[in-house]
Amino acid sequence: MDSAYLVSIFLLLSTALTTINASIHIYQNQLFNEVGNAYLLPGGSEGLAASRSSDNSVSDGRSFIRFENITFWRTQAAADEQSDKEHGTGLIQAVIFEAADRNNIGGSAYGGQRSICCTPDLAKLEGCKQGEVIRIPSSTDSKWPMVLNIYFGGNDLSTSMDNAKVPIMKTGMYNLFFIACDPKLKGTTMSGKTVWKNPDGYLPGRMAPLKKFYVYMMIAYLLLSAIWFSQYVRFWKDILLLQHCITAVIGLGLFEMILWYFDYSNFNGTGMRPVVITTWVVTVGAIRKTLSRLLMLSVSMGYGVVRPTLGGLTSKVLLLGATYFLASELLDITEYVGTINDISGRARLFLALPDAFLDAFLILWIFTSLSKTLEQLQVKRISAKLDLYRKFSNALAVAVIASVAWITFEVYFKATDPFNERWQSAWIITAFWDILSFALLCVICYLWAPSQSSQRYAYSEDVKDEFDDEEAQSLTRGQSDGDVNLVKQERNNGNAGVSDPEDDSEEDKRE
Repeated sequence: MDSAYLVSIFLLLSTALTTINASIHIYQNQLFNEVGNAYLLPGGSEGLAASRSSDNSVSDGRSFIRFENITFWRTQAAADEQSDKEHGTGLIQAVIFEAADRNNIGGSAYGGQRSICCTPDLAKLEGCKQGEVIRIPSSTDSKWPMVLNIYFGGNDLSTSMDNAKVPIMKTGMYNLFFIACDPKLKGTTMSGKTVWKNPDGYLPGRMAPLKKFYVYMMIAYLLLSAIWFSQYVRFWKDILLLQHCITAVIGLGLFEMILWYFDYSNFNGTGMRPVVITTWVVTVGAIRKTLSRLLMLSVSMGYGVVRPTLGGLTSKVLLLGATYFLASELLDITEYVGTINDISGRARLFLALPDAFLDAFLILWIFTSLSKTLEQLQVKRISAKLDLYRKFSNALAVAVIASVAWITFEVYFKATDPFNERWQSAWIITAFWDILSFALLCVICYLWAPSQSSQRYAYSEDVKDEFDDEEAQSLTRGQSDGDVNLVKQERNNGNAGVSDPEDDSEEDKRE
């Protein structure tokens, strides 16, 4: 197995193997893992933009990787093999490289198996130093990949690394590995931390654009809230239960965008991402997504429009909602809480499967229910509600088509970019779903906007009273207004008698 492949595997697994806390990567007695002829410990992976200046504030324009309090411990057996008078009795190297230069680490003799560490044959052929990492200078900058050496002294059990800072002068996806080529250093552990900083703060490159994105989303939700609540207050007496639910979803959406913005702002300014705060953010998001989906399902079933309750389906809907909430919460916590590496890992794909399955099941149930509701409205010839539901079904169909198309693009995007070299545009993957969710919410708000005629869409036991003037005219085929009233009253009273003018006047008032 060649070294490039081995390094690639560790790039993909570095999230799972490294204890991290925001953009301060913390290592707590972590063990080096044997890979080929070397022992590796992944230190992190982030997209970093090139430095712009040399000021000293958080948003100072500098970009760097800083090592702090890094200490290595070797085994007692390895230390006992050395003399206390010797110097440099064990070498560990910190290797920093761009993902594009990953093949510049390691080499092979006579076209055979590649090695991370220099072997006797490679030392003769390529001039590398035996017992050290093979480093091929980058074609764009001979100083990169960057290699920092740390030596054990005598028979010491531990050694510490100087608090070095590596400036980043070129934009790219950077990876850090600690590598030991000496077989005697098997079982070595490491503690300490590294700080990764972008020019505008501590947000990783993939996340940085989302901070500004959530500002725009907050403004969008504020505008929607202002429009909706002005109508909501104005027609308070005519509000439907369904409109109360829409109000709750709008409020949760606005609250979620505010929390995301402050979470990212705190992260960017301090380099720390408190677990409690981020957990609250993803929990509010999971609640909002769950309520949004249950709202669409309930609307599709005709709740509050063609049926007063969900009846025996209530328990099933609530069970599905609880299951979806748990799946969404688990996925978001895994993705966001305590995670900052720009490589999400294979674990996320596994956790995304239950969430994707539940979404697919919800979509199937929603369209099945919507089809039955449309059929029921068509049979009863309630044109106002039928027109409303047709618009809603069209909006849902467009949203589903957009979702499928975007999922296809997302799969292609990630499959063709396993090392996140397109990290600068990766934020769009996350942003799209928030935009789509907001757009669908706007459509629902437009269709069910509070008005003085809101009650015409409410459930009524006597569906015949729901007919509008256009339906009545089509039924009477051009009869006079008085005949229209006659037809309606005959149908409502269940007889063929003609009402007096006073009754007609009262009926007109009620209509």
